[in-house]
Amino acid sequence: MSMRWRLFGAFALVIIIALGTIAVVTRYTTEQEVQRFLGYGGQVGLENLARTLENYYADNGSWSGIVSSPAAMPGRGQGQRGSGMAGIGSHILVDANGVVVYSPREDEIGVSLSDQQLSQSINLEVSGELVGYLIPEGGIPELPDNFEGLLIERVNRATLLAALVSGGIAILLALVLATIILKPVRDLTAAARKMSAGDLSQRVEVQGKGEINALGQTFNKMAESLQDAEVRRRAMTADIAHELRNPLAIQRAHLEALQDGVYPLNSESLEPIAEQNQQLTRLVEDLRTLALADAGSLDLNKRKIDLIEVCRDTVKRFEPQTLGKNIKLFTDCQLEGLLVEADKERLQQILDNLMQNAIRYTPEAGRIRLTLLREGGFGVFKIHNNGPQLSEQALKRLFERFYRAEKARDRASGGTGLGLAIARQLAETHGGSLDGANHPDGGVVFTLTLPLIPG
Repeated sequence: MSMRWRLFGAFALVIIIALGTIAVVTRYTTEQEVQRFLGYGGQVGLENLARTLENYYADNGSWSGIVSSPAAMPGRGQGQRGSGMAGIGSHILVDANGVVVYSPREDEIGVSLSDQQLSQSINLEVSGELVGYLIPEGGIPELPDNFEGLLIERVNRATLLAALVSGGIAILLALVLATIILKPVRDLTAAARKMSAGDLSQRVEVQGKGEINALGQTFNKMAESLQDAEVRRRAMTADIAHELRNPLAIQRAHLEALQDGVYPLNSESLEPIAEQNQQLTRLVEDLRTLALADAGSLDLNKRKIDLIEVCRDTVKRFEPQTLGKNIKLFTDCQLEGLLVEADKERLQQILDNLMQNAIRYTPEAGRIRLTLLREGGFGVFKIHNNGPQLSEQALKRLFERFYRAEKARDRASGGTGLGLAIARQLAETHGGSLDGANHPDGGVVFTLTLPLIPG
């Protein structure tokens, strides 16, 4: 679930629970207060009933026929109904002598009541003369002053109580939901802090879907990339030290031999030192090229170039080497008009590295094929040699810096282990790509792709 819907659900849940709590508490307390109010209202109804009975007595001079009177008995059988009660119903009517005139229980009619029994009754008077008593069912409720205002006050108090209770529940629920929702963020923060301190092994647990989980996946990928980069950096430092150590050791040994008089000081004795110096120069220049390319600071003198010219120049440059090794060089440089915006010197450097690599690994009497073709909006060079194929592991590491499929032979032939890495970096700097793969017919094929000028 996305963060938007999780937050929406959390807010909605808090609101629903808060409103539900207010509704439940308010309804309960309001019902209690309304019942109490109805009890107070019962006294108003009793007073109205007393006036009706007094009027009946004033009109008839006695209580005779009271049971059949519509004015006094419309509520018969209905019981007490608060302020809306219009008849005697379940109350008891007693004459001035204390004798029961009407009762819902017929066996009580005609019974004389004591003063104690009449203490909870309403006096019925006509012209100041006591004519009877009305004994309400359940006694006479006490009516406080301003009971309408009291009801409003108590309902308001109940509403405030409901708001406080719901607010407390909402706060607790919000804390719980915030803890659950923000836990992945806290985990990410903790992992990022440890990573900033140098621990690149940090990973976060990713479950489900959503923005936070996507962020966690991105964080893990970033951590893996940083860890891989750190491993490559350390390996590269070790490789550079190793590559520098051998030429320097050879130079030192020859210089010491010259100092000790083991070798005569002549051009032949100085030749190994010069060769190792050239090897160091190539290594330093290759490292400089890679550093500039990585930083995006490599100066490129781009201009419009026809790839057929580059293809033919490459054939001329390497034909003598292939003949010297008895390698057949097949070329297909027929397509004209494949124009690119490129630095010709750097482009030639890419092809030189690829051709040197092909010659290095092609056996005597082997074959190399250089092909120029067009694929959509791209010009493509393919260099295929019939040397030994590479393992899956070697193909994955083919463009790593200082990686050699055959380390001893490559170093002996003067390679720095940076040629393919530089070639790919230069290809990408030109907006193209460089890949290597085993060819179905045997050997390895390198594919250089460059974007053509539109039109």
